[in-house]
Amino acid sequence: MLRTHDAGTLRASDAGSTVTLAGWVARRRDHGGVVFVDLRDASGYVQVVVREEEAHALRNEFCVLVTGEVRQRPAGNENPDLPTGEIEVAAAELRVLSSAAPLPFPIETDQAASDDVRYKYRYLDLRRQGPARILRLRSEVNRIARGVMARNGFTEVETPDLTRSTPEGARDFVVPVRLQPGKWYALPQSPQLFKQLLMIGGLERYYQIARCFRDEDFRADRQPEFTQLDFEMSFVERDDVLAVVEDVVRALWSELAGHEVGEIPRMTYREAMDRFGSDKPDLRFGIELTELTSFFADTPFRVFQAPYVGAVVMPGGGSQPRRAFDAWQDWARSRGYRGLAYVTIAEDGTLGGPVAKNISDAERAGLVEAVGASPGDCVFFAAGPRRSSQELLGAARNEIAKRLELIEPGSWSFLFVVDFPMFEETEDGDWTFMHHPFTSPTPEWREGFADDKANALSDAYDLVVNGNELASGSVRIADPDLQERVFETLGMSREEARERFGFFLEAFAYGPPPHAGAALGWDRLTALLAGVDSIREVIAFPKTGAGYDPLTGAPTPISDAQRKEAGIDALAEEPALPGQPGAPGPTDPTS
Repeated sequence: MLRTHDAGTLRASDAGSTVTLAGWVARRRDHGGVVFVDLRDASGYVQVVVREEEAHALRNEFCVLVTGEVRQRPAGNENPDLPTGEIEVAAAELRVLSSAAPLPFPIETDQAASDDVRYKYRYLDLRRQGPARILRLRSEVNRIARGVMARNGFTEVETPDLTRSTPEGARDFVVPVRLQPGKWYALPQSPQLFKQLLMIGGLERYYQIARCFRDEDFRADRQPEFTQLDFEMSFVERDDVLAVVEDVVRALWSELAGHEVGEIPRMTYREAMDRFGSDKPDLRFGIELTELTSFFADTPFRVFQAPYVGAVVMPGGGSQPRRAFDAWQDWARSRGYRGLAYVTIAEDGTLGGPVAKNISDAERAGLVEAVGASPGDCVFFAAGPRRSSQELLGAARNEIAKRLELIEPGSWSFLFVVDFPMFEETEDGDWTFMHHPFTSPTPEWREGFADDKANALSDAYDLVVNGNELASGSVRIADPDLQERVFETLGMSREEARERFGFFLEAFAYGPPPHAGAALGWDRLTALLAGVDSIREVIAFPKTGAGYDPLTGAPTPISDAQRKEAGIDALAEEPALPGQPGAPGPTDPTS
């Protein structure tokens, strides 16, 4: 080892000893004849006192080796903000291991550079204490989870990263095969089929911290490559899987957040949507939706003559100025809705706003009581198809909590959402799976799901933490006949199913066990524990929401020689991605 001690570990008890340290110059302060250098390594900081003639060439981020004596700082010069603040190292020898060019942004400051600059120079960004702390936290998340899985009898297995395309809800990334021109591998969107095959193989309890790849449209805070804690179990039911999820999050939050997670409550998908307008409700605040479909059954207001009418109350919102209500309309339109109807309630109970002028006298008289509002409040409405209307109100509910600061900092809310719909209707009137086609119907719907697709329920479940979907899973179909009926219900012929899943369906002819599993979103989970909003902050080298890598410039064109070697015809040059050099318009800062 080049050094005898880590800089951040020195204490007053080390005074009088000679140490050799290695790290980077975080700051320098000149004091006439001597220079005070804050030396930084992975363990923290220590102050080093260097003679001026030895330090004249030092600049921030020079990598140095220092040998010297640890001594107590003079009385009154201690730094209580540093663990090493009682001592300093008087340098007897200082050697520059490597110099540093002028920095593209200051490292030792709370004023971070813009994201595109930070991620372009991510190796410098990681020298900052915050980003470095987060990566070490992520390592601890992995360590603790592996311990939990080992205690529960799971075997860690790596599944292939080069496989064939399967339907997982997004497009696959594909890889040309040089030795078989015209054929392609797909990168896995999840290990779904392989983990089920491991159950058929008799492994019984599998897990891995799995890399997954999805070629999704540009979306903020999404990454084309992401990580899951993925696991599967044989001879189990839903409760057994949820117990493992609970074990993992209890261990992580207890050790890393100092929060003891009690028994996690459960709520059906239908109840979550009806009460909170979301299948991942944030329960840290108490505002709920009110359904008013029956209340407005005979309304003269054409907008409310809809299959669903609902409302959410903004406490104290009636005093907002007109421009604030105009901003609410813009907020709704930015989410793809036509607007957000509202009523204000004056202190004397009088109703105001556009809706109040269009509803009947009886409706005006009973509305405040129907929604549980008070004088000074505002009531927002949505009318139309049930799901989209509830989603608008659910988003408004979250926005209300944000604007009114209703969420207590440092608070946590855990919830299992169960009994999801088995199918969902597409825009063209067809039906598709809500989870994936290997999800089992609930026992009550095992026989009748094909006859009532709109109401059939699946044995799928999610873990929701602070309004974030943190885990998702399901009981799988282990009966080949049931699997074939599900495919038929989705309009997939036997031949098509064999073409897409032949290797998988063949395995089901050899005694598959009942099995179930789940996957926890590792990036989002770590972001919650780290207290950051974006998952990019918990990834060592993240990409933008458009899939562009600011560090390496990827994706990039390949040469004609590479195309020829891979058997790919020459392709027209694609336009640059947003945020990439040569792309039109400014970089989206939220990407």
